[in-house]
Amino acid sequence: MAGTKIQAAEHTVGEIFTDDYHFTIPRYQRPYAWTTDQAGEMFDDLLAASRAKDSLTEADPYFLGSIVLVKAEKQALAEVVDGQQRLTTLTVLLSVLRDCVSAPFAASLESRIFQKGDPIKQTADQPRLRLRDQDQGFFGKYVQEREGNGLLASLTNVRPDSRARLVENALLLKSRLSELEIVERERLVSFIDQHTYLVVVSTADFESAYRIFSVLNERGLDLTHTDILKAEIIGSIPETDQDAYTTKWAQEEDDLGRNDFGDLFSHIRMVYAKTKARESILKEFRASVLQRVDGKKFIDDVLVPYSDAFEAVTRASYVGGPDAEAINRLLGWLKLLDNTDWIPPAISYFGRPTADSAELLRFLVDLERLAASMLVRRVDITRRIERYGRVLDWMERECDLYSDESPLQLSADERTATAAKLDAEIYTVTRIRLYVLLRLDSALSDGGTSYDHSPLISVEHVLPQSPAVDSAWATEFTPLERSLWVHRLANLVLLSKRKNSQAGNLEFEVKKTKYFEKTSWPPFVLTGQVLASPEWTPVVLEERQETLLKVLGDLWRLDPGIPIAS
Repeated sequence: MAGTKIQAAEHTVGEIFTDDYHFTIPRYQRPYAWTTDQAGEMFDDLLAASRAKDSLTEADPYFLGSIVLVKAEKQALAEVVDGQQRLTTLTVLLSVLRDCVSAPFAASLESRIFQKGDPIKQTADQPRLRLRDQDQGFFGKYVQEREGNGLLASLTNVRPDSRARLVENALLLKSRLSELEIVERERLVSFIDQHTYLVVVSTADFESAYRIFSVLNERGLDLTHTDILKAEIIGSIPETDQDAYTTKWAQEEDDLGRNDFGDLFSHIRMVYAKTKARESILKEFRASVLQRVDGKKFIDDVLVPYSDAFEAVTRASYVGGPDAEAINRLLGWLKLLDNTDWIPPAISYFGRPTADSAELLRFLVDLERLAASMLVRRVDITRRIERYGRVLDWMERECDLYSDESPLQLSADERTATAAKLDAEIYTVTRIRLYVLLRLDSALSDGGTSYDHSPLISVEHVLPQSPAVDSAWATEFTPLERSLWVHRLANLVLLSKRKNSQAGNLEFEVKKTKYFEKTSWPPFVLTGQVLASPEWTPVVLEERQETLLKVLGDLWRLDPGIPIAS
């Protein structure tokens, strides 16, 4: 170990997708896991960076992160210890770019994806990146190979998840690229190749490489960005007042806890910048916030009120008026979302000294509506943040948040798209189905049901996904009808997880009794409606679908004729 040589250097993407590296993902690595959120975010960041200057000759370098390799000096074989998600997604992006640029660009991209064998160097034709043995055959056929890449849209029910992610990300990137003119696609290719950098850390010894990886990903209690900002901000305050302001700072940090306090600064940055972070929190916080307020004003007028607002918002602990219960119930719903991008506009509104509980409630009703619509429509992180940035801008300029033009409101197209998604196969999208069904069940119970036990709740099909061929289900539903209804809203109910496996593919009458064995809490309204139904047929499902969609449509005002609440 003592004599192990460690090398680290910056390289452009064009320099690492060459014969100098033959990347392999070892079997022990976890599967490819980046979702469309992460792949879309990387694409949006690269595209924004490529557009930042008029000419690529003036382009600033873009840093994509580091990769850690087990690689002997002067040998191409490179075992990836850290960085497979970035390298794989880059390869997916280059592969789909290859199909939508001119022939010379496509040929160059082909050389970044595949190494051409050279008899003099004794090298073979091979992909520059080879995934785990379990995934490489699929990756090579449908992503790296040009012919297979064109078949991606026709693939269905891809398993396992690692392959599904490859398909989803490739199709997302294809869609994004289709929105660009060919000249911009080719500019993006050149930017990625020549101006996008990775720090490559390599060593010939696995133990040393893993130690480097561990150090790079250390999560101890080292100096944080809030510690650094505290020193700068308190240091800018006259010495006679520093003790008092240090006490104020410490009180807010103690109230929230170290982790939440750090998150608060990211949300404050968003309130001021109103855009997705492109650089370090320190650099952006200084530029967006501290250039607009001095040390005292920041602590008195920003940190203290936003810290109080953050505590109320993230803990659903508002106590300020007659609408507190309804406000906290809506905050509870927002907390169930799969993202926290809604927090900056929430703390900005709650931080207003003049906002009473009625105003807060009205704002939260529409904020949850917007957040739920973006969840249902699967709006990606970049566009979510852009939308909330526009809401923050309207708030800062004191525009009418409830006018038809307000970014807090849904456009007619967005309402239509949300309704269409709700009418489609809800079950197949894991991250939205539970939220939609809980929200629906709450609306059916007039909002009075508690879902504190939500981690124990699962979503169950009434019409089974795979009924026995000799069952009554096969008689009541044709294969086409089963395919149409099995994953849609009308066929789904909520159950406690411990009962989920008991009902399975049983016949309808038997299955109903399995749903309603004694529980420690009242049954869900959605599930109770199934108990009251004497049969489960396509006609029943069609009527139920219409009824449930109307409930959600009324809840989120998806009908263009429903006015904004005053």
